[in-house]
Amino acid sequence: MNKTVLIIDDDDMLRKTLTRGLRDNNFEVITAESAETAEELIKRIEVDAIVLDRMMGGKDGLTFLKDMRDKGSNVPVIMLTAMSGAENAIDGLSGGANDYLAKPFQLKELVLRLNNIIKNYIKPEETLPEGLIFTDEEFFIKDTSSNIPRILPLSGEEKKLLRQLTTPIGNISPAAPMVAKRLRNKLNVVLSGVDIITIRGRGYKLIRVDTIKNNNGVNK
Repeated sequence: MNKTVLIIDDDDMLRKTLTRGLRDNNFEVITAESAETAEELIKRIEVDAIVLDRMMGGKDGLTFLKDMRDKGSNVPVIMLTAMSGAENAIDGLSGGANDYLAKPFQLKELVLRLNNIIKNYIKPEETLPEGLIFTDEEFFIKDTSSNIPRILPLSGEEKKLLRQLTTPIGNISPAAPMVAKRLRNKLNVVLSGVDIITIRGRGYKLIRVDTIKNNNGVNK
């Protein structure tokens, strides 16, 4: 499964260049033009690594990183900066960065460093969303009132898609839009902590979300 990288940088050209380059190297890429936008994204989407610019308008990268670590996230981060010198590298690493890369840099070096920090990243154990059970080739929903699981009624295509999206959670899977929409609607009725989003040009992804339900259909 391709790894998902979040690029956080207020330089539009650099974001586009890195997106093309990383996708050519088999990464899934999500971008944010500010730390504030990134903070909203990582509430909804799990990523395998972050490429973070240090100097940005609004909240700077180092403050974003320290805040993220204070909240308990251990997602690996490579910090990018035009600031040279050992002291700046020490600041970034002390603030929670896993690696530090000075601009300008070669894409090949960034790819090698990303592969290295992702390889060494121990993710929290991936389990099915709270309330969902898979056994005997069927999905069941826990009934909190009786403690007796009840089968989740899914078509063959919906069951296949849900299986692909949960082995493990974070998989991106292609599917017919109507199948993804029907599955999303069925899950929203019985589970408050998950959603299905569109990864443009790639397929669909199951994510953990806040308990507020959204029934407007599959994200576009």
